[in-house]
Amino acid sequence: MNASTTVFMTRGPVAFLTINRPEAGNAMTWAMYDALTDACERVDAAPDLRAFVIRATGDVFCTGTDISQFATFATREDGLEYERRLETSVARLERVTIPTIAQVEGIAAGAGCAIALACDLRVCTPAARFGVPVARTLGNCLSATNYARILELVGPAHLKDLMFTGRLLDAEEAQRVGLVSRLVAADAIGAAVAELTSTIAANAPLTIRATKEAMRRILRQRRIERDALDDVVAACYTSDDFRNAVASCLAKRPAVFSGR
Repeated sequence: MNASTTVFMTRGPVAFLTINRPEAGNAMTWAMYDALTDACERVDAAPDLRAFVIRATGDVFCTGTDISQFATFATREDGLEYERRLETSVARLERVTIPTIAQVEGIAAGAGCAIALACDLRVCTPAARFGVPVARTLGNCLSATNYARILELVGPAHLKDLMFTGRLLDAEEAQRVGLVSRLVAADAIGAAVAELTSTIAANAPLTIRATKEAMRRILRQRRIERDALDDVVAACYTSDDFRNAVASCLAKRPAVFSGR
């Protein structure tokens, strides 16, 4: 492992992108989002690859976007451009033509949750946690497409529960509601992912590609347009609550929300 905040490698027919910023909870910077998009391009350009695994160094998967990047937000367009930029990377991951697997060992929160949910499958340890706790941290919201991704997996009642409370689902509950594909012991996750990718790699690539494309087209017909919630998103990102919450998080003190 080197000092890069993301590490891309291949091993036989499997590609790996490792999020490698454990000292910051594997929080994503703009450069890391660009690296994710670039990794997706590299995977699709390699005809011999059969699976793509996203994993992380340390004891968390990804705690979301680095909050310090929000400190300069001042206009409506700042928030909208952030959501567009996030969506560009997450949607590109969703469009990868081979099976994608999130190997989740610890917290997958905010944008980290969005990245995990954009993968086809999620293999997790009991330490995994999933959620978007912005109602108790920053006071912002999700884009229309990221709301849709969670809705497709867990349904409206569980989505409202997650967003209203800001809580994180533990691994067992996440498996019950459909977020987790496989739950394995911490010391077995590497072997479990290797077995899964080996099985996938041995199967018919055209069948798998056709299945992924069929799901993508079906879900596209049900998805809201990406900019359909721009007014709602902008209202959150230009609020006093958001600005004050960013400052509070950077100062490591609890945010206090006024609804303005």
